[in-house]
Amino acid sequence: MLLDLNAREMERRAAAIELPHLAVIGGRLVESLSGATFDNISPRNGHILNCTAAGGQEDVDLAVAAARRAFEDGRWRGMAPADRKKILHRLADLMERHADELALLESLDTGKPIRDAANVDIPLSIQSARWYAEALDKVYGEVGPTPPDRLSFAVHEPLGVVGAVVPWNFPLHMAMWKVAPALAMGNSVVLKPAEQSPMTALRLGALALEAGLPDGVLNVVPGLGETAGQAIGRHMDVDMIAFTGSGAVGRRLMIYSGESNLKRVSLELGGKSPQIVFADCPDFEAAAQAAFWGVFYNQGEVCTAASRLLVHRSVKDKLLSRVLEIAKDVSAGDPLDPATRFGAMVSEGQMNAVLRYIDVAQADGGRLVLGGYRANRETGGFYVAPTIFDDIGNTSRLAREEVFGPILGVIAFDSAEEALAMANDTDYGLAAGIWTGDLNLAHRAAQKLRAGLVWVNGWDACDITMPFGGFKQSGFGRDRSLHAMHKYADLKSISITLR
Repeated sequence: MLLDLNAREMERRAAAIELPHLAVIGGRLVESLSGATFDNISPRNGHILNCTAAGGQEDVDLAVAAARRAFEDGRWRGMAPADRKKILHRLADLMERHADELALLESLDTGKPIRDAANVDIPLSIQSARWYAEALDKVYGEVGPTPPDRLSFAVHEPLGVVGAVVPWNFPLHMAMWKVAPALAMGNSVVLKPAEQSPMTALRLGALALEAGLPDGVLNVVPGLGETAGQAIGRHMDVDMIAFTGSGAVGRRLMIYSGESNLKRVSLELGGKSPQIVFADCPDFEAAAQAAFWGVFYNQGEVCTAASRLLVHRSVKDKLLSRVLEIAKDVSAGDPLDPATRFGAMVSEGQMNAVLRYIDVAQADGGRLVLGGYRANRETGGFYVAPTIFDDIGNTSRLAREEVFGPILGVIAFDSAEEALAMANDTDYGLAAGIWTGDLNLAHRAAQKLRAGLVWVNGWDACDITMPFGGFKQSGFGRDRSLHAMHKYADLKSISITLR
């Protein structure tokens, strides 16, 4: 078992695997047409892992053309659903067979603890492949109410070529949230992984070919956002962009759509999620653990991170004291050590952005009670200690802007009305949590919270069967569940006159 290795053995295992660096276009593993590459840097120690093909406009053109050919000739969408299902299950089988390799690639690329990559990211990625393999023959049309001389019905048809642009925090997991339902609906896909974390997406492309996915159906083009990402966003032959990432890039993708072919755009753009703990919280220990790991899991690089902790004033000090006790056993460590629970930030730039927010929070009057510094500097890696500020204002920058890092802001409230007003006083609306033993309060609060995901007496308490997405500037469109399949399809109405 991978996690039975110690840190030194894990490092040797990581050094022995082949690091993917080639694009996957039209069924072939290729360099970029220009020969350009970019340095793929490991957050663990700041060292260059490899030089990855840097796709540009011409590579995207090639990938889109391959995807279009595959779609138009029906080699995938025209296949019987049972046969498409078998291929997606074979892909899941191969991902499972190479799970240790994928986990190591993910940890090396992102700096996340190997235990999280092996226990969470890769199994959930495999689950997505299997779930949508099983779901693909369960999307039904409908028959309309018509007179005897006419038959009217509606059917779901694949859109065509889907461009999937995915983030660096959960590279393979987020890719599969988009690739699996898009393929299940019969589309062709051009996948652009984040330049900070390209390796598992590239390995996925190769495994898909091995599984029997026809050439051109899944293409993977690594490259920079301003080149490969923009080329996909502006491409006249891409029918849809499915994006997870920053609000700034999401806005650009909408502009690219309007300036090109009005391609559909689905956006998941992050959040500033509140976790609200009322005085009658039924499980104080569970709430404290959720308060800590709700923001510090994956180094805070989570779009649903519970970065605002709203606590009733009567229990605030008690809860904060317990959260600080939990923190004593958690510190930034080597991502390849199976004992590590809190790893490195994905890049030097992201680390520096988080450190700047620490300065901002102190300048705004927040009271630093934990962390607040760069950790493990001697490694050359990009580590920030778990950080907590007490007594922040809900109008402060720390309370309003998405940090995407390990900083928790604690805010006291005196009434349910005040808590819900503060929770909703944000540009975002992705997730929110409620801790209360009052069923009526739970229902009322869930109704009033302007968020796409609301969890009561738990955090991140749902799975692939439920839709994932947000309100307001957290974006639109849904990942997960059957709803995700519908966004990769057009609805066609057909009426037949009977004689």
